[in-house]
Amino acid sequence: MNGTIEVIIRTLAAFTLIIYIVHLLGKQTIAQMTYHDFIASTTLGAIAGNLTFNTSIKFSNFIVSLLVFGGITFFSTILSLKNRNIRALFSGEPTVIIQDGKILEKNMKKLKFTLDSMNQALRAKDIFDIDEVEYAVVEAGGQLSVLKKLPFRNTTKKDLGIFTPAKSAFPIELIMDGQLIEKNFTQNKLTKDWFHTELDQRGLILSDVSYCVRGTNGQLYFDLFHDKIASPIDTES
Repeated sequence: MNGTIEVIIRTLAAFTLIIYIVHLLGKQTIAQMTYHDFIASTTLGAIAGNLTFNTSIKFSNFIVSLLVFGGITFFSTILSLKNRNIRALFSGEPTVIIQDGKILEKNMKKLKFTLDSMNQALRAKDIFDIDEVEYAVVEAGGQLSVLKKLPFRNTTKKDLGIFTPAKSAFPIELIMDGQLIEKNFTQNKLTKDWFHTELDQRGLILSDVSYCVRGTNGQLYFDLFHDKIASPIDTES
């Protein structure tokens, strides 16, 4: 087999298999990146990378390796879901580094988390004064979660006694890139007759609409292909 063609076939196979395995493992593999997910991602990436260009090793060996490691990762994920101790072993556990406004140096040392790293993570949450912090927790995925002291927490509508609806609807996208999203109409028991009536009331036809979503308040938002903006603030060069 021609070397270039073989590399192309291997690359397509690696891409297809990785897509399939990541779908099988779930979104947490790319979103959370716990110990377990980091090891799984880097190892699968290394195997797939070698599959694409290391033609000295049999194609079938790489396929077997990817499938076996993907299977191991999948079953370890299933075990993690069923057993908290296994989940803690594979993914780690949250660690408190600030309690009652006091820094827990021993926990910081165990995590190898420096004061500079802590201050950087706090600034990323718009906290520049550590005296504002009641609790801070390093999550299993490495993110910092913070509970501020009462005087520094955001005021809510409930605090001000402002009435709000008991429940907001989940936004439903009805048109994207000019195409009707059929499944969203079906799943939410919305009819096309109703939608075309809404279009008529606004003097629109379907081909005018680039994007449409029914928002949390039940109102429809339309974005048109032709926005009729005479002087756009910025245009791509």
